[in-house]
Amino acid sequence: MAANDRPVVTRKGFEHGNTAQSGGLKLMTGVGPQHTPATRIWFGKASNPPGFRSLPHHHGEAETGAYLLSGRARIYFGANYQDYVEMSEGDFMFVPPYIPHLEANMSTTEELWWLACRTPENIVVNLPDIDDSLLAGYRRG
Repeated sequence: MAANDRPVVTRKGFEHGNTAQSGGLKLMTGVGPQHTPATRIWFGKASNPPGFRSLPHHHGEAETGAYLLSGRARIYFGANYQDYVEMSEGDFMFVPPYIPHLEANMSTTEELWWLACRTPENIVVNLPDIDDSLLAGYRRG
């Protein structure tokens, strides 16, 4: 049987960790071209430690869908990252292509866990960092 003639399972603990990242974000691939026959989708999970925020970034041509498994997040975007949306456990989010943004764990004590999918793949374009003081309500801990 060829690799694309059957389902491919990535077992817990065997996710692919060598994928595009954003400033220390722990991102793991469950389904993607890194270790499956997938060619038009990336699906993985990420965790943000307490008080962590990503670097400003965008996902190029990729459309991104995300689901917050646990925690409280704020997604900053817009001019100087002054706009934001908040998410809590059970919320879904769509991020259009090329939108500069960053994700922040708004808790200084609890880890944040996401599921995310992108088409056509996991594209991460890191942008210049900004000072934390520009991010309304954010603190590292």
